[in-house]
Amino acid sequence: MSNLGLKYQTARYSLSDPYREYPQSLIQWKRLARQKMSEEAWGYLEGGAGFESTLKGNIESFKKWKIRPRYLRNVGERDLSITLMGRKQATPFILAPIGVMSIIHSEAEIGAAKAAGNFGIPFVLSTVSSHTIEEVATEAPLSEKWFQLYPGKDMELVKSMIRRAEKSGYTTLVVTVDTTMLGWRERDLKNEYLPFLKGEGIANYLSDEVFLSGLDKLPDQDMMGAIMKFLSVYVNPEFSWDDLSEILKFTKLPVVLKGITHPEDVEMGIDAGVKGIVISNHGGRQVDGAISTIDALSIITDKKKVGVDLMLDSGIRHAADAMKAISLGAKAVLIGRPYAYALAAGGQRGVEAYLNQITSEMDLQLGLSGFNSPSQLSRDSIIKM
Repeated sequence: MSNLGLKYQTARYSLSDPYREYPQSLIQWKRLARQKMSEEAWGYLEGGAGFESTLKGNIESFKKWKIRPRYLRNVGERDLSITLMGRKQATPFILAPIGVMSIIHSEAEIGAAKAAGNFGIPFVLSTVSSHTIEEVATEAPLSEKWFQLYPGKDMELVKSMIRRAEKSGYTTLVVTVDTTMLGWRERDLKNEYLPFLKGEGIANYLSDEVFLSGLDKLPDQDMMGAIMKFLSVYVNPEFSWDDLSEILKFTKLPVVLKGITHPEDVEMGIDAGVKGIVISNHGGRQVDGAISTIDALSIITDKKKVGVDLMLDSGIRHAADAMKAISLGAKAVLIGRPYAYALAAGGQRGVEAYLNQITSEMDLQLGLSGFNSPSQLSRDSIIKM
């Protein structure tokens, strides 16, 4: 994978970039996505909780950490690959779970998963996806697929979805623990918009035998009844460590916890038997005024070796952010909104164009900072100012 950045630059400057029609900067991707999406859908994607201070803080906090480049090193050969939970990955990037992707682009999760597969990047499918677990597995066979689980109120339904993911070849179960209720999202409240009420994002429920068995009438006879049933089981404010233990005992898949920011919760997750932890605050969509993910990661790994592989999402916008997170102890980072912008702009092809850019940028960032691979990054690679 050496010289990805140079190859990208050469293609761009020589007018041979196969994705020339797409933007170069994240600001441009964002503008194009806004033009393509309705006001309601844009508010759902772009919004955060309350004053959106957590959303903004995730991004601003990265700016306090500065990379310390080292020179006179041989960086002629570079390799972006990492080892994550015992598996080799081509890059330190993962596509984060994003729900209701049909409101972003008609290709939705299938387009994003196909793009991820073409770049050797894992794709995490949300529980509240627009295409089913099985459809994504069938349509995107080349991608490594993880299933993100919202552990709702009906444990039999939870187990049914886990079984479906296992049967469909998903390699990892990501249990999201920070969404036991929906956050106070002012943009959605102003727009009076919840896509689930329009039947969007509930494909995995409408295709699940356990869910369907609990309905008085099938969805084609009473869709609103099915939607209201979904809303009654979707989230679970009573979810606890005991419930997580039941999931861990049930599934054959390695379990990753997503939504952790406190060191004690990291330790409890390790004791419970999870294989990885995603340091995340749900992109600032759940708790207003919460700690930023990069600062949380710094506290968790300060002067202490953590017993499982850590990942980080919420706030990753550029390769420099990924470098900073890896320097502080993350093995990989999850990208969310940036690839959603690219999906809105061009479906699968848009996501491919973006992934081509972010991996090339990462290659240049590493080499120009004096490193051959992500594994060489450490706390000595950055400093907080």
